[in-house]
Amino acid sequence: MDSTPSPSSSSPFELVSSALGRYVPQGATAAATASSDPRGDRPAAPPAAGDPEGGRHDQILGVVNLDKELRITRCNLDAAVFTGLEAASGTPFADLLPPGDVPTVTRRLRQVLEIGEAHVARIQRLRRGDGTELVVSMSILPAAAPQEGLTVSLIAMAKRLHLYAAETAIGTSLDIGETAQSLAESLLAWGDVAAVDLDFAVWTGEGVTEQSQGRIRLRRAALVPERAWPEGYVTPGGDLPSDASRLLAQAVRRDDAPQAIVIPDRQAVERLLGSPRVIRALVPGDRSASVACIPLVLDGTPPVVLGVAEVWRRADRPFHDSELFDLQELVARTAHHVDLARQHHREHTQVLALQRRLLPRTGGHTIEFASVYQPATPDSAGVGGDWVNSFPLPDGRTALVVGDVVGHGLGAAATMGQLSMEARALLSAGLAPDEVLEHLDETVGLLDDAESGLAAGYSALGSTCCIALYDPVSHEVALASAGHLPPVLVLPDGRAAPLPLPPHPGLGAEFALREPFDVHTFGAPPGSVLALYTDGLVEDPALSIDEGIGRLADAVSAVHPWDTLQQAARHVVSTLAPVRQRDDVTLLLARMIGYRKEDTATWRLPARSDAPARAREHVGALLRQWRARGTTRDDVTLLISELVTNAVRFAAGPVTVRLIRTGHGLLCEVGDAGNGRPRLSAGGLLDDGGRGLHIVHRLTTRWGVRWTDTGKVVWAEVAR
Repeated sequence: MDSTPSPSSSSPFELVSSALGRYVPQGATAAATASSDPRGDRPAAPPAAGDPEGGRHDQILGVVNLDKELRITRCNLDAAVFTGLEAASGTPFADLLPPGDVPTVTRRLRQVLEIGEAHVARIQRLRRGDGTELVVSMSILPAAAPQEGLTVSLIAMAKRLHLYAAETAIGTSLDIGETAQSLAESLLAWGDVAAVDLDFAVWTGEGVTEQSQGRIRLRRAALVPERAWPEGYVTPGGDLPSDASRLLAQAVRRDDAPQAIVIPDRQAVERLLGSPRVIRALVPGDRSASVACIPLVLDGTPPVVLGVAEVWRRADRPFHDSELFDLQELVARTAHHVDLARQHHREHTQVLALQRRLLPRTGGHTIEFASVYQPATPDSAGVGGDWVNSFPLPDGRTALVVGDVVGHGLGAAATMGQLSMEARALLSAGLAPDEVLEHLDETVGLLDDAESGLAAGYSALGSTCCIALYDPVSHEVALASAGHLPPVLVLPDGRAAPLPLPPHPGLGAEFALREPFDVHTFGAPPGSVLALYTDGLVEDPALSIDEGIGRLADAVSAVHPWDTLQQAARHVVSTLAPVRQRDDVTLLLARMIGYRKEDTATWRLPARSDAPARAREHVGALLRQWRARGTTRDDVTLLISELVTNAVRFAAGPVTVRLIRTGHGLLCEVGDAGNGRPRLSAGGLLDDGGRGLHIVHRLTTRWGVRWTDTGKVVWAEVAR
């Protein structure tokens, strides 16, 4: 082997190789790091008693250099612990790997070749020439320029060091599947096959209790190595047969306490399992003869079993007591990581369900919309507070709302749900977008008040929201924003640009930073597309936020008028955010349709005593033109007459009458310059005061009030 590197060299191979001497403990073979034998075939130091892996050294360092074809070009594996590894120059590195590990390791090697980023500290098994295996910590480093290829650093690990490294690796993910997989990979150091089976309630995030242990149902969460398994064997994602689940549960709960067990030989395994179907489901192959079953126990009174870990070995490698102790220690140390992943999965599922419930369902006859919500990766800090909503208002307009609540998890979800429902209620009550944002601003301030007990340590300060109201008659969109990114409007001719909204500090800002919320109105002709989104869609570390919004505008402008809007929304998200990331991605596309001119009519009347009669005349003529039924014509004429009479009597300025033919009825609107709210009193029809509103209430399916810059509009809906 080449073990005499040049002192002036700085390649990863030479740097690691030159350090070998510092990692060989005193008492090791003196020639371990200075041998000039190119084959490295001197006799190895005899292994210590009770140490089947060859030595008690905490760690021994070795190094292998590979070319672009992943063939060995040179190596330094002189330490005694590496004896038996056949690493001849020109042979594929895959020859050192167990067959089942070849695809995964080869993929990682090629990834480092292509990207040039190191892959550090993967627990890996290497195959000796006699069929035994060595557990190492393997790091893959790109070769220094101008060389080409890879340097693979190997640290041969004693079991206790491996125990520490495994525990450290298992706690790096909050995804329950990845946590189980990390545990299985660590357990493989003690056997040929390792599997982790979790209680189904743990897998789904529900959790288990002592009362449910008698009816345990196991699902295979992880299995290593990767290989083709015999028919009938349970692989990840599959449920174990009920008999197998019951047997494993009984085996690890002897004397009503969770305990590890070892079944020493194939005959005992078959005798215990009994049924051929159960044997096929649990035994990984003909060579598997003994198994250690270790329960994943959550400490408590009484303790709760989360699942079972199984390690299988060949007959010639029985489990020693010390190894069983190590297995129990590893599983005991990492069981709480499984429970943390379960809790995170449960929270993730709950928040995701809430967010999906807030997504728009269907459009109306005046607007079409589609939405896409792409959650963050499962092992992120939790599902974020992104939300969009779209709903028709009683007066015929449509509200489009998008928000981004600060933080992740249940605290953000609770705030998100509260703000979303409050915005919907206030908009349905007729408040303008700026007034709604003022109320949301106050709500965020209350939620941040620790003394109120509403926040319990969670702060929503800095949350953003944008509200758009689409009027299908005037074909205009009224917008108000609290610190949110500007929507993108695509006109029917294909021109696309973000709407020019002034910056705002967001909801809950300090008093000195607060600015009034303004309403901005933009034209949106039929065929226009409005895109509302959250920052996860346009943020990219390699681009400025303006460039990200520009990419969104380009993507939305490519939406053809007859494209299905839902497919277009998915295409936009896949173009801008093709991979899942650590922030949620939310997009709402709305295509404006509006009312046809022949379905609406507007009259402006002076506030004089003859205004009701003139309104009845105009409305009657239009309803005859629309061929409305006689009863409908009479009801609408009387309704308009009462509303105009109230406007003339209690308000000032001109009166505006608008009639809209909708898909399911007629919408009547009467606007004036007054700011008083009409209220339905408890009096009867014969009472002089409030008689008009009682008539309105009886003739309509619903009615209400909305405020404008110049006064108010009383609207009422009549079924046709």
